[in-house]
Amino acid sequence: MIRKSLFVMSVALTWCIQSLLLPAQANRSHDLTAKMPSIPVGLDAYLLWEQWAQQRIGMRAYMRSTYDRTGGNEGVDASHFLYQRSTDFNVTLDIEGPGVLVFSRYNHWHGSPWHYVVDGRDHLIQEESSRDPLHPIEGSRFQPLPPFPAPLNLTWASTKGADLIWTPIPFEKSFQMAYTRTHYGTGYYIFDKFVPGVRLTHPLRSWDENNIPDQRVLDLIDRAGSDIAPKAGIERTTKSFDLPAGGSVAVAGLRGNATIRALEFSIPRNQATEFKNVRLRITWDGRKDPSIDAPIALFYGAGTLYNRDNRTFLVKAFPVNIRFTGDRVYLSCYFPMPFSRSARIELVSAGHAIEGIESSVRYTPERKSFSQTSYFHATYRDFLCPVPGEDMVLLDTREIESGGDWSGHLVGNSFIFSHDANLGTLEGDPRFFFDDSLTPQAQGTGTEEWGGGGDYWGGLNMSLPFAGHPVGARSVKTAVSDEDKIESAYRFLLADLMPFGKNALIRLEHGGANDSGQHYETVTYWYGLPSPSLVQTDLLQVGDTESERAHNYLSAESSDPYAITSRYEWGVDTLNGKEVYPPETDHGRTMKGISEFKLRLHRDNIGVLLRRKLDYKFPNQRAEIYVTNQHGAKWRFAGIWYLAGSNTSIYSNPKEELGAAEHEVRTSNRRFRDDEFLLPRSLTKGRREIWVRVKFTPVNRPLYPGFPLGEQAWSEIKYTAYCFVVPRTS
Repeated sequence: MIRKSLFVMSVALTWCIQSLLLPAQANRSHDLTAKMPSIPVGLDAYLLWEQWAQQRIGMRAYMRSTYDRTGGNEGVDASHFLYQRSTDFNVTLDIEGPGVLVFSRYNHWHGSPWHYVVDGRDHLIQEESSRDPLHPIEGSRFQPLPPFPAPLNLTWASTKGADLIWTPIPFEKSFQMAYTRTHYGTGYYIFDKFVPGVRLTHPLRSWDENNIPDQRVLDLIDRAGSDIAPKAGIERTTKSFDLPAGGSVAVAGLRGNATIRALEFSIPRNQATEFKNVRLRITWDGRKDPSIDAPIALFYGAGTLYNRDNRTFLVKAFPVNIRFTGDRVYLSCYFPMPFSRSARIELVSAGHAIEGIESSVRYTPERKSFSQTSYFHATYRDFLCPVPGEDMVLLDTREIESGGDWSGHLVGNSFIFSHDANLGTLEGDPRFFFDDSLTPQAQGTGTEEWGGGGDYWGGLNMSLPFAGHPVGARSVKTAVSDEDKIESAYRFLLADLMPFGKNALIRLEHGGANDSGQHYETVTYWYGLPSPSLVQTDLLQVGDTESERAHNYLSAESSDPYAITSRYEWGVDTLNGKEVYPPETDHGRTMKGISEFKLRLHRDNIGVLLRRKLDYKFPNQRAEIYVTNQHGAKWRFAGIWYLAGSNTSIYSNPKEELGAAEHEVRTSNRRFRDDEFLLPRSLTKGRREIWVRVKFTPVNRPLYPGFPLGEQAWSEIKYTAYCFVVPRTS
């Protein structure tokens, strides 16, 4: 009873503190919500790329994949399916509600033809090599071609191992993705959801093959490697200088409200190797700590400036490039970098004197408020000896620049994954957690997949607008120098960027089971403000008598509270006999009818995110959600809350390229999962409290035809309410 009382007191205290701290923000939110800029949707994110720094309040991004649910690396994270509807319909992604699929990645042509079921209509998308996969077509393209043109979409011939689709696929009610074939069926996919009622640059309309990407987008992406900064309204500051050994040089000190549109350096080519580890430091608005502090070569997308094969472009990406001429090396960055009062740009020596540096900073003065934008960051981490069994933490915003809450979005990574030309370490999966979630909202299948390649890029180098493996020899034996052994990759996010409203935890496995000892160095690119756009306003612990009473929880058809001892999906449980992630115990209920409860909100919210902790043992949990502003009033429909799959998946990875689908059942010991639902703004605007009704609607679908139907239930362990708000800017 003491524990329960303390729990209720802590919830009440949290609410009181937030109510005291947020009145100014509440008033500001009330004034600004009508003036909030629209969120760029799909192709608009490219055409409006100058708004890269703009906050995406009310938007969520998720990354799903074919990863091994047990935390290992079975089939190199391939061929783990949610369920099979038939032998040629193997489901990897199943979503209800409106949204946009913004990116898909497959290993070569494997899985093709792919079913894209948009709002109930099945579209077959394929890569030409899938017609005869034993004899792949070197210059293969996607079919149908008009909706999937290059350079927005690229096949393995260009990427050195992957099929990459950036054509946005909007849907109004639902989306499913299924593989026709399952041999080596690996892939990951990023999709966006939006609070119903937030402003978008255009409404979501169901996709079909007649949706042809705007030629302006293709032309823009095709300009990667060139100067894409605007020409009008630009001011410039230039400097020529030497960097002394052990010293630093102030490159520029800008004043006022402005946005940096191009940051360029050039050096004599014969000093490139010494220049690579010079630190670029940028401090915004006189803050205590720099927001950019990274080795300059890695900041510009490469782990080294060694150019083995004398390419013109070492990096030819959209936001950054590294270009070689006969006697100089040019490094250019076009990420928009806004600030409201000042910007200080410095270069810090890495121990070698560098002569003949030239710099150019181009910027545009601004008049608009800083409240809807955010600072650009490049956070560097050096993992000389990664900890066995534990993910590397590339970014934890709770510990950055004095910590606290941050709102913004992840826009990419540049990383060295080996100094020894070791490609085997690339089995490590990316795992990204946003806003207190204990389930990764983004879970990938491997490091080179994140970098846009497949099968370790075949050891080859490539540089594409948003992904690349620019440097590194194919093997130790073929490396011509120590610099040639440095292997690096990059991944930039624009239409597929990942917002957060409170914190971001960006993690990466080193090796398939966090068992690699390679030396990693990473730069994480992100935009952020040191103020939340998402605040927790309430928490219902189901199964706790005091919490249920405080929230008027009622469910006539729920089970008695029961204990669950399990884990979240955080990687391997044990490594070399040592337990890495021990199980934990929580309590909850299952429900097969209706449950109701009330939640506190922030009055001037811009929508609400409702998070549920659940027992993922029960498959395909689906419910209708209703909301009202007072008990006994009319319920209003808010949408379908659906989570496909369970901790039991089906593994189908036949040895032969055209082998028949298999039915190997895999059940992991990870039953805990956090899942999210976005409540329409029309049902939460101006309210300090709402009632929520959850009506369970069973799916009754077996794991595969003929497999026994598992128990159907809606699991409730914890509900947490978060409100979207306008972040403070001072």
